[in-house]
Amino acid sequence: MIQIRNLTVKNFMSVGNATQAIDFDRSDLTLVLGENLDLGGDGSRNGTGKTTIINALSYSLYGQALSNIRKDNLVNKTNAKNMLVSLDFSVGGQEYRIERGRKPNILKFYVNNHEQEAADDSQGDSRETQDAIESTLGMSHDMFKHILALNTYTEPFLSLKAQDQRTIIEQLLGITVLSERAERVKGLNKTTKDAITQEEFRIRAVIEANKRIEEQIESLRKRQKLWTATRDADVVRLQQAVTDLEHIEIDDEIQAHRDLEAYNLKQKSVADITKSLQIAAAAINKQTKLIDRLQKDIEALDKHTCYACGHELHDDKQDEIRREKQTALEEALTSEVVDGVIRDDLEKTLAALGQLGKAPKVFYDTLELALNHRNSVDALRKDLDRRATDIDPYGDQIVEMQGHALQSVTYDVVNELTRLQEHQEFLLKLLTSKDSFIRKKIIEQNLSYLNARLTHYLERIGLPHTVVFQNDLTVQIEELGRELDFYNLSRGEMTRLVLSLSLSFRDVFESLYQPINVLFVDELLDNGLDSQGTEGALAILKRMSRERQKSIWLVSHKDDLVNRVDNTLKVIKEGGYTHYSTDVEIA
Repeated sequence: MIQIRNLTVKNFMSVGNATQAIDFDRSDLTLVLGENLDLGGDGSRNGTGKTTIINALSYSLYGQALSNIRKDNLVNKTNAKNMLVSLDFSVGGQEYRIERGRKPNILKFYVNNHEQEAADDSQGDSRETQDAIESTLGMSHDMFKHILALNTYTEPFLSLKAQDQRTIIEQLLGITVLSERAERVKGLNKTTKDAITQEEFRIRAVIEANKRIEEQIESLRKRQKLWTATRDADVVRLQQAVTDLEHIEIDDEIQAHRDLEAYNLKQKSVADITKSLQIAAAAINKQTKLIDRLQKDIEALDKHTCYACGHELHDDKQDEIRREKQTALEEALTSEVVDGVIRDDLEKTLAALGQLGKAPKVFYDTLELALNHRNSVDALRKDLDRRATDIDPYGDQIVEMQGHALQSVTYDVVNELTRLQEHQEFLLKLLTSKDSFIRKKIIEQNLSYLNARLTHYLERIGLPHTVVFQNDLTVQIEELGRELDFYNLSRGEMTRLVLSLSLSFRDVFESLYQPINVLFVDELLDNGLDSQGTEGALAILKRMSRERQKSIWLVSHKDDLVNRVDNTLKVIKEGGYTHYSTDVEIA
């Protein structure tokens, strides 16, 4: 239940610096009657500030008056500052307090005596705080004017444009809630679409990453294949080498190397002697040729002829040359003899060496390697064992990448999100389509109750017309089978219909949402109602206050109502300021 308890007003419109208070926490019908002492009193009811109470209530809850009064014009013009309106109320057992003012700007919202923090409190007009207040009330300002603060300044519902009428009816019947929920579903739907997009991006990224990893794995497999082939070839080679070495009789191999060494030495000696024989033969041949030439030269000299040019020589010269040639001949003969001796000795030595024969066959290139045979075999066996047991350097990498680097690609999340998106879009159609069975069902259920309450109040207030809301939310007014517009009605008939419509709206609101303890009826009973209409309206308001424990405030200029109500609140204007006479007086 919305329980409005009390209102305090200071420097608001005609209320001055002296704080005025109104207690709403009661269950009766109170007549608000003005007395303008500045105009002499004695029946002067205008301009006292009666409607100021409703404007102050509207301002405290919504930050604006009932009519289009600029906020700065709500501040008392004489004092021009320190305007403050405070309201205490409860909703569903929670206690709330609003303090709102201007010059300076103030907006404070308390829940169970704890002030609520506002993220943005610029100029005392936090949108966040205002949203919290209206969410708490569950009532827009337009709805407030049509079900709680009934005022002649408010444009009648049936005078509004069709779209504005529809907006209020949709709020009243809970269809606006569908729109609000549709907005939430839209937000959820957008989130779902974003999630689908992100998941699709993630899947594409995984597929691309897997593709790159598969390429890396394939590259590793090629390297693995090459490595395996190389290792197997090495194992075969080493195994063959071990087999070859194991078949060698190492003692025979060593002896063969020694024999080969002797063979090589003998071969070298034969080669050296053969070469020396060749040199000796050449030297002997040379000396023989020299001896022949010298002998021919001496023979020529013995004939007194020059051996070179053939001219005749003198005896002295002949003797001298012959002596030289004879000496050279003797030396040549001596050298020939020596070279012959050397040749004979070399031939004897060569004959002593005998035939070379075939060179011994060996496996190893050197005797040292043969002597190191066993170590070589052991080393080869170790190399063979090591190579045969070498661990594949690529196998673990491939397994690791296949097991951990590769990510499984599943469309389960996308499919689930897609199903959720389709469900949300279906809900959106249900919530927003005019042909939605949900919308039709809400209208059908609540519209029948609204029409029933409207018929009830029209009968009580004495309007013979039939007024019915159609399923398309338009209003049909008929009298004796004739269809009428709102402005076909007289002023009094309009007032009867406006009051009945507002009370019907209120009943529907309280049925769907929660009861409200306060109702203001501002000068509606003064607006063209005859005595029968006034009586009918008073009867409805009295019964409402009595049976439904409502605090109803009837603002009027009619003095004759004083004795027809439970209580009277005097709103007195004096010295330019409004004050309330001891709150409420018992009649």
